Amino acid sequence: MDELQDEWRAFGIERPFALRIGINTGFCTVGNFGSQDRMDYTIIGNVVNGASRLQVSAGSGGILIGHETYALVKDEVVAEERPAITAKGFAEPVRCYQVRGLYDDQVEEGSAIREESDGFRLLIDLERAERGDAIAKLEAALSRLKASSWDLN
Repeated sequence: MDELQDEWRAFGIERPFALRIGINTGFCTVGNFGSQDRMDYTIIGNVVNGASRLQVSAGSGGILIGHETYALVKDEVVAEERPAITAKGFAEPVRCYQVRGLYDDQVEEGSAIREESDGFRLLIDLERAERGDAIAKLEAALSRLKASSWDLN
């Protein structure tokens, strides 16, 4: 969307089209609803309402995801928890996260380190991690690995 907006501005459009996205995870009902006189294919449910509330709170160009969605994508998506939103129709405030990007993109840009293989996963967000703390944790993990009775053959 950012690329399209830049292109539109280059053509003289002062206020190019913008969007905001809300993503929520859960069960909902999808199908044809109504009567013979008026039938609509739609989606209903609390999760759908939650996605709508997230979208409204996202701000122009933003993506907000619910806590359940974050739990599913946290290893792929860079996101920061935001203050919970008070949403109409929800008894409790809704936990949400602002999507900043993808870890794969950060690795390409050099702002993250990611190494993976069977049974091994390492991810360091260089923009958020404190260098000394990250090194200490890596050294502690390496020390435990060396001291383990794990069969290295």
